[in-house]
Amino acid sequence: MTFQAPKGVKEYVPPQASTFSAIRGAFAETARRAGYSYLETAVFEDTQLFARGVGESTDVVSKEMYTFTDRGGRSLTLRPEFTAGVLRAVLEYGLHRGQLPVKVWTDGPVFRAEAPQEGRYRQFYQLDLEAIGSEDPAVDAETIALAWSWYTSLGLTQVRLLLNSLGCAECRPVYRARLQEFLRGLDLDEATRARIEINPLRVLDDRRPEVRKQLEDAPLIGDHLCPGCDAYHDRVKQLLADLGIPWEDQPRLVRGLDYYTRTTFEFDHPLLGAQSGIGGGGRYDGLSEAIGGPRLPGIGFGLGLDRTVIALEREGVSLDVPARCEVYGVALGDEAARAMFKLLSELRAAGVAADMAFGGKGLKGAMKGADRSGARFALILGERDLAAGAVQVKDLATAEQSEVPLGQVVDVLKEKVQ
Repeated sequence: MTFQAPKGVKEYVPPQASTFSAIRGAFAETARRAGYSYLETAVFEDTQLFARGVGESTDVVSKEMYTFTDRGGRSLTLRPEFTAGVLRAVLEYGLHRGQLPVKVWTDGPVFRAEAPQEGRYRQFYQLDLEAIGSEDPAVDAETIALAWSWYTSLGLTQVRLLLNSLGCAECRPVYRARLQEFLRGLDLDEATRARIEINPLRVLDDRRPEVRKQLEDAPLIGDHLCPGCDAYHDRVKQLLADLGIPWEDQPRLVRGLDYYTRTTFEFDHPLLGAQSGIGGGGRYDGLSEAIGGPRLPGIGFGLGLDRTVIALEREGVSLDVPARCEVYGVALGDEAARAMFKLLSELRAAGVAADMAFGGKGLKGAMKGADRSGARFALILGERDLAAGAVQVKDLATAEQSEVPLGQVVDVLKEKVQ
């Protein structure tokens, strides 16, 4: 084999791909029931969308983006996250001129040039949900509740919800100045010192042990919230409590992107080790103005599909996925194969998952294929059966076999596989 997938690219093949598809489908249903519409966005965007929206001081923009110049000399970037691109699309197509909030979700691959390890890839997959155009704590609580509902619907029991508030334009400057004063007195490298002047909250997100130890006595933004932000955060927590959703106050939770304000949250799974964050998000009330739009508050999240798959495996959760094959056709002879081909088409049209042995295999080889397919029933059709206008239906679990008229087999099998 000459070619392999690039390093750090996560791919899914059967049977694991069935789990991947099932968890995505469960999310689609969760979002639909809450009034969210699907949105498909560009995989690459103008580089400045992320520089202005995500923040030039972030690791995402400064170190991790896949940026290239196209043939027209334009600087483009493979999306490193969804929110900026989703908001761009909402503004470009005027969705914000209709009913607010605009409630949309999307999914797909995201790209960051990081050091690959389990749970951290250069091409990874996210589910993204956004509610744009409303500054209401109930929207924040709904957003969090939808993610929580999805995790629990999958059967995960060890997910933790971490919650914080990052304040607003009124109270953040006071805290920013206090935090900068504290950080300037620490023993930090030049790059981190530069970050103190651009966005000091990003220093709180530093994962290096030598930095985290120095941050133990850093001032907390929760102690500096204005009355409005304090009341807003309390309301979000009250609404979550009404739904029976447990949360843990995480006063140092800041997330990794510059656009977050007020409600900030993360979903954590303790069985994933160093990469325990499996999803998160928050409010971004100034992002629209940052990318040239009108004032348009919003909140959303990104949930990691890859890490959710790992979490399911660590908890030993197996999802019920639709059968790849319920009925497997075994045809003996050319005329029987022709009739079986038509019969399988009729079964599929009736909603029955059906496959057959191809290549003129004999009975023994074809029945091995039936066993490997995972089908519940095998249809065996030979020239003699064809002349009699019947087909043999074999239960592959019990080995019981019965003869069914060809004209009735679709109805019989529909009833059997229900």
